[in-house]
Amino acid sequence: MRLLFSTIIFAAAALAQQQQSNRAATIPEQGANLPAQAVGPNDLIAVSVYDAPELSRTIRIGTDGMIRLPMLKRQIKAEGLFPADLETAIAQALRDEQILVDPFVTVTIAEYHSRPISVSGAVKMPLVFQAEGPISLLEAIARAQGLSENAGPEVLVSRTQLGPDGATVMLTRRITVRNLINDADPAVNIKLTGGEEIRVPEVSKIYVVGNIKKPGAYPVQNGSDTTVLQMLALSEGLEQFASKNAFIYRREANGSKNEIPVELDKILQRKSPDVRLIANDILYIPDNRGKRAGMRALEALIAAATGAGAYGLAAGRL
Repeated sequence: MRLLFSTIIFAAAALAQQQQSNRAATIPEQGANLPAQAVGPNDLIAVSVYDAPELSRTIRIGTDGMIRLPMLKRQIKAEGLFPADLETAIAQALRDEQILVDPFVTVTIAEYHSRPISVSGAVKMPLVFQAEGPISLLEAIARAQGLSENAGPEVLVSRTQLGPDGATVMLTRRITVRNLINDADPAVNIKLTGGEEIRVPEVSKIYVVGNIKKPGAYPVQNGSDTTVLQMLALSEGLEQFASKNAFIYRREANGSKNEIPVELDKILQRKSPDVRLIANDILYIPDNRGKRAGMRALEALIAAATGAGAYGLAAGRL
């Protein structure tokens, strides 16, 4: 008798455990239960209907913003709804089609795919991530490991939205790096909720080439004029055979190229005002061919005279 009773207890416990395992297998994992935001296309949600495991599952919201549950004849509009609102909509659909009398529905977010934020341009690690909750602009830049060395003075934040006429428009806000990072101005550290594109343009440069000691591309200082003399100082000055005249090659707004002559000698002697440069200018210092040719002739003459003198001295000793 005691053995029979133990067997019954063991069988009941095993049956209960099996039922619990079946129920756990039926109800899907609800992921990380991410912060509640309005859902959108391709988001993954977990729907749990109490005491109805056949209705509990994870569902990927369609590209049209709709979801479909088993046994429901009609689809449910999910796009733009918060989880609590979607719970109400699913429960109402189950009542309307007389599937359940008083359903208790829980909706949680498993994955967001409709809230991408992209960070590109002059950052150390460009990336795209999902906004699982509101995030600040500084946090988004920090996820990209910060600004790179060639970052410009502005951060551009763009977002697509519907205009008054129903057409899609791109709105872009320009935020200075100085206000955002140096001044830590909270007014420009805007909140991002997904759908934003953050772009950090590279700093504008001026190119110095030709007979200069250190040719290269030099960044344009923000908020101050950049001149020919400044570029000569940054490039460590002229070479020995540099011409007294230079040229600025500039692409105009209409796309045409313009060549601007610069009298270097007069600028260096303060007989002419310094010339202002703008972003993407090319400052070219050509070779003074006459001076170089004269120096070569002089070197050849000295070499010949030195060689002749040495030969004559050697001949006198013989």
